[in-house]
Amino acid sequence: MNTFVIGIGGVTNGGKTTLAKNLQKHLPNCSVISQDDFFKPESEIEIDKNGFLQYDVLEALNMEKMMSTISGWMENPRHSLVSTDGGNTEEIPILIIEGFLLFNYKPLDTIWNRSYFLTIPYEECKRRRSTRVYKPPDPPGYFDGHVWPMYLKHRQEMEDIPWEIVYLDGTKSEEDLFSQVYEDLRQELAKQKCKYCPIEVAAEGTTKNIVRYIPKNGMPEC
Repeated sequence: MNTFVIGIGGVTNGGKTTLAKNLQKHLPNCSVISQDDFFKPESEIEIDKNGFLQYDVLEALNMEKMMSTISGWMENPRHSLVSTDGGNTEEIPILIIEGFLLFNYKPLDTIWNRSYFLTIPYEECKRRRSTRVYKPPDPPGYFDGHVWPMYLKHRQEMEDIPWEIVYLDGTKSEEDLFSQVYEDLRQELAKQKCKYCPIEVAAEGTTKNIVRYIPKNGMPEC
């Protein structure tokens, strides 16, 4: 079955989850998987020489379980997860995967139809992080001693990624970010649908004309 998979990555507190939920409300047949749901228990998280729990690394996540969840959706996208509507069979099933380490995990490299990455400056990121309550809570110095250095490390690794990633300014309003990404996705989904446009063949079988896609749900024509 034809599907469309969207990756929303980015820095901690950059707005990934909010953007994913806003998109899910407006995209038909759309499901969301959050990487944060796959953290290992605290007892399995390594501790560095400074006593900081190493949460901002791939080893802190059960990525095998996450891949199994994604595979389950791919095998049966219309029934694997709860989506935003009753499941219009004429619409392409959409999966949004959001998380802070999506594009650094090689087994996911070939899955993306569209990739986005939210960024915010150091000071804003630190301010937002300080307003969040985590379990376990961030100890003093954790942001500067672990969270931000790991973000910079993983961001540098992404420089070698061969596919296109759309970088987003996470300091923009929720409404502006949603509008930017939603419009981009509308165009990409229209292109995807046009790959399966029906063909009209002349009676003599010598002339073929593409029948244009009739837009639904506000999608532009191909």
